[in-house]
Amino acid sequence: MSRAAPQPPAASLKDRIIAQARAEGFAAPGFCRPDSIPEAAGRLAAYLAGGRQGDMGWMAERTHWRGDPAALWPEARSIIMLAEPYTPAHDPLAVLARPDRAAISIYAQGKDYHDLVKKRLKRLGRWLIATAGGEIKVFTDTAPVMEKPLAQAAGLGWQGKHTNLLSRELGNWFFLGAIFTTLDIAPDAPGTSHCGNCTACLDICPTRAFPAPWQLDARRCISYLTIEHKGPVDEELRPLLGNRIYGCDDCLAICPWNKFAAAARETGYASRFAEAPRLTDLARLDDAAFRALFSGSPVKRIGRDRFVRNVLYAIGNSGDPALLASVVPLLSDADPVVADAARWAASRLGAV
Repeated sequence: MSRAAPQPPAASLKDRIIAQARAEGFAAPGFCRPDSIPEAAGRLAAYLAGGRQGDMGWMAERTHWRGDPAALWPEARSIIMLAEPYTPAHDPLAVLARPDRAAISIYAQGKDYHDLVKKRLKRLGRWLIATAGGEIKVFTDTAPVMEKPLAQAAGLGWQGKHTNLLSRELGNWFFLGAIFTTLDIAPDAPGTSHCGNCTACLDICPTRAFPAPWQLDARRCISYLTIEHKGPVDEELRPLLGNRIYGCDDCLAICPWNKFAAAARETGYASRFAEAPRLTDLARLDDAAFRALFSGSPVKRIGRDRFVRNVLYAIGNSGDPALLASVVPLLSDADPVVADAARWAASRLGAV
């Protein structure tokens, strides 16, 4: 009598989640507990006490949730952290040598990642409920959730000296999403630092926004200054912006771990521009044209006035008097911050 061949053990729920996450387009899932970042609350309090958040008043709101994921949703037993690559196909630093062109952060050149990542998170979450039951909540940079410390706790990588998350398998070009669930899933080992003695990300920063490794003063960060900061940028910092008009990729682009970066699978992250746009073209944008050009883009949220302010700083830094013609009409702009930026740019280009 023949004996039936032994059947392989059924895949665990955790293995099935990993497989489904990858099928949805996520590069790496990791698992942790809501109480896995006990140091976060103290670090956040120290950061806020130093005023390094600048105008980002929202960081001081709901700190009891931001510093303690277990307080955000007490019923949650596990957190699934997910990474989605948006690795650029070209060198993000190359545009910095073209002062008549606009440098826009890689993550903002395509469609808004909030929408793309959240849709994927919701699909994975619905699959999880149908497969194993429980309840879920999904987050991607839209709630008081400290994704980077949680991702390190879940083993996706480690926070580098530039404070962004790094991975030996993914580099640092990836978005993060989180699924909080009432299911009890075994956590992964936390990530450990592999930065060693490297300080490339600190050394390249044009504005010296890192007071020390693993510390960021947003008030000097170009991403903060061009996106979050609402008024005029301090005149001492304006020349350091170069032609960066929305965000800054310097500390990400220089990281040696990017030699292992995973390719982006989502076509929506591809740039809407065939090449870096001309500053003169962007300076002409009125509100309607700005909204049309950046429809569905993260850039849209800062509005035309702040965007054109940044464009004018870049024109002022170009050193090219031929760009002055695009500045003159903005000297009398209805927005006083734009008019101030136009006067500064004109003076930099030699206008009397």
